[in-house]
Amino acid sequence: MSRIFPRSSTPVSGSAGHERGSRLVRVEAVETLRDRKKAATRQSLHEAALRLAMAYGLDGVTVEDIADDAGVSRRTFSNYFANKEDAILHADRERTGRLLSLLVNRPVEEAPWQALRNAVADLFVGRDLPDVEWVEQLRLLRRHPSLVARQATDQIALERELAAVLVDRGHDTDEELARLMAATLMAAFRTAGALWLERSGEEALPDLVARMLSRVRL
Repeated sequence: MSRIFPRSSTPVSGSAGHERGSRLVRVEAVETLRDRKKAATRQSLHEAALRLAMAYGLDGVTVEDIADDAGVSRRTFSNYFANKEDAILHADRERTGRLLSLLVNRPVEEAPWQALRNAVADLFVGRDLPDVEWVEQLRLLRRHPSLVARQATDQIALERELAAVLVDRGHDTDEELARLMAATLMAAFRTAGALWLERSGEEALPDLVARMLSRVRL
């Protein structure tokens, strides 16, 4: 985390200097703790929104219900999400951010499609995989009209952002090819997810996604 003032590598003479140095350390720790608390609250609201919507349907849940279930006020909810739909889609947007970051940090010498495949593989590392029943419930929930439009908008935005990263990586990748790669990746994700559900999760989802991507030649 960035600091307002750089920490000196040598001791500062005088008690005021020492006090200032120790204060910087404490501020940095407080900021880190604050960020963690915010992330925990955001995740708690997301999980409450999902849990209630799956139990009662999206139309049967209010923002107040979600806030109460998460143990926070309505005002606190509004500090994190604009509405219940945004709370439900929070995890998707978190994964989007991770995928973009992973792609940006792939070695520059990797070819564009290979970099995408490797970024996707990295996305699954260290993550708990959901069970089939839970994913099926979530899939049904996401068919709600108020979520469909938001998901479509998010997916279009992700394709554009992925394409922009691919163009920036070079390898003579123009915008058309980059957009095609990004759209193909999203199609592979959707197809793998559908097959995984239809086959009752008999194969690990990351393995199925990897195989789908390996069958594409770009």
